[in-house]
Amino acid sequence: MSDEVRDNKDLHRFELAVDGRTAFTQYNLAPGKITLMHTKVPKELEGHGVGSKLVRGELEAVRAQGLKVVAKCPFVAAYIKKHPEFQDLLA
Repeated sequence: MSDEVRDNKDLHRFELAVDGRTAFTQYNLAPGKITLMHTKVPKELEGHGVGSKLVRGELEAVRAQGLKVVAKCPFVAAYIKKHPEFQDLLA
């Protein structure tokens, strides 16, 4: 598994490449905040922690940019709820 969550600014999504497949979260940027819209993990990668690794990486990147998060994606919202260290990012 790759450790690198990448911000693909052209496609407006965070990506994590694993075994030739790409998990991603689509986002929309606005001044001071990012709306995380939808997370997609390829079927072959489900159940292996790929989604959680992706979300953790993107939230760390968002924190580094000083943005607040609007968690429209249910997976991201559930992750933040389970991980209080990221709850301060919520807009």
